[in-house]
Amino acid sequence: MLESFTCATFEQHLGETFRVGAGDREGVDLMLTEVTALSSSSPDRAREPFSIVFRGPPDPVMPQQIQRLQHPGLGTFELFLVPIGPDGEGMQYEAVFT
Repeated sequence: MLESFTCATFEQHLGETFRVGAGDREGVDLMLTEVTALSSSSPDRAREPFSIVFRGPPDPVMPQQIQRLQHPGLGTFELFLVPIGPDGEGMQYEAVFT
């Protein structure tokens, strides 16, 4: 599933909520706040690299690790999320697709 995701996949979901965590622990809602195309020096890539940034609550900060996300339109998938710091409204998390 992840291999089919592109920058355009997430651009249409800017401002929407993604649920992190399922099963035995309480989930956390993250809002998709940024989708950024990244430059690539390799013309052989199957897709252009991009990054996405989510905003979550300021506390607790989730650790850098693979997280299971759920979204009504995209389904359930796993992403490696990295906390990149607060933005005044909450904690930001980034995932990079290469």
